[in-house]
Amino acid sequence: MERYDLIVIGGGPGGYLAAERAAAGGMMVALFEKRALGGVCLNEGCIPTKSLLHCAKLYRHATESEAFGVSVTGAKYDHKKAVARKDRVVKTLTGGIEAAMKAAGVTVIKSAVKISGRAGDGFVVEDAEGEKYTAARLCVATGSETALPPIPGLFEGLASGFVKTNREILDMKELPQSLVVIGGGVVGLEMACYFNSVGVDVTVIELSPKIAGDTNAEICRVLMNEYGRRGMKFRLSCRVRKIDAGAVTYEEKDGGMIRLECDTLLLAAGRRPVTEGVGLETLGVECSRGAAVTDSRLCTNVPGVYAVGDCNGRMMLAHTAYREAEVAVAHMLGKKDEMRYDHIPSVIYTDPEVASAGESKESATAKGYTVREVKIPMTYAGRYVAEAGSGAAFCKLVYDTARERLVGVHMIGPYASEMIYGAALMLDTELPLARLQKLVFPHPTVSEIIREALLRL
Repeated sequence: MERYDLIVIGGGPGGYLAAERAAAGGMMVALFEKRALGGVCLNEGCIPTKSLLHCAKLYRHATESEAFGVSVTGAKYDHKKAVARKDRVVKTLTGGIEAAMKAAGVTVIKSAVKISGRAGDGFVVEDAEGEKYTAARLCVATGSETALPPIPGLFEGLASGFVKTNREILDMKELPQSLVVIGGGVVGLEMACYFNSVGVDVTVIELSPKIAGDTNAEICRVLMNEYGRRGMKFRLSCRVRKIDAGAVTYEEKDGGMIRLECDTLLLAAGRRPVTEGVGLETLGVECSRGAAVTDSRLCTNVPGVYAVGDCNGRMMLAHTAYREAEVAVAHMLGKKDEMRYDHIPSVIYTDPEVASAGESKESATAKGYTVREVKIPMTYAGRYVAEAGSGAAFCKLVYDTARERLVGVHMIGPYASEMIYGAALMLDTELPLARLQKLVFPHPTVSEIIREALLRL
């Protein structure tokens, strides 16, 4: 049996970064990945969707640029070429990860693997060919998968290709005429945004009374209004009851049943941690609702076993997994570090973009904070007016008046994804308002909207 200091199970963001950092710290590391390095984020999520969304944005700008003095006639969108470009982007980045693993001295084994037990002071894993490996430590980074709700006809729809998950829909070579999206969360909204932008008739069915989960309710309304203006339809507080060939039946809030025909149906009703079939039960690793339970150092209840990324269910974001990997490896190397989840930014890459970090007014109030909320339209930023001109974009700050600290930032508008890190830094450093108001922002930038909002506190 080959022996390592650390075996990492899963080559997504948390897994490959943990492997790289551990190797840099002097460990002998083996990384197991049964598909492609980069995990869901790089191959079936974050990166491919952003590539397609960028293509769609360019097309929309071409067809709506008259107000900016640019007239485009005969603009056409080639979805097949956009998908080919997406594939090239993914291939480039996966190749970069493979090169990074090689440079770090990480042994990459492209195989499924399962924990089979203990060996002395370490652990044993077995690959798909029955080969066994041992390590003093394990880092589980098995990610997440599409949740499959108990909807009659779902599995038949998946088998026929009528129902698609985020994996299959990204590889479609032809655009459907109509698309129904089950789920108004981040994945569903970003895909709905893409297909709507390139001319597909899109309907989003969401069980909750609002889209985008915990996102600020006012931001959700603005986003819905914007896409409603572009022709997208939302069916909120509706439960999908049945899937047939070429149709979905859903129940409205008042109990009425509606059958809606469509060419393609996207299942985006959430994700669940992948922990089954990994062999965690052989070690007695504690799981709750399918997720590996971890502490602030990403340790499980079994000494020497760590869980990072989506499989621990804490916050299913690639950048969260990166930070968790850093904390876990630091603990392995005997360094002090701790994971904090309270200021991690989140982004929805629709057009306009949505970004937030920290508390909402409602969540802060529920925690006993005395807060004040300030909202300011993006039109207070000169660059926004120059480039966008109009729209309901805004920035909202949540301020703890007792501690005199900023506790939440919420934005909808262009460049929100690129600005939110600065807002998260303000929250994480807990600088007093008087100090934040002295920060100098470059002019003209849309980021100046944060300064304007700070001054109004």
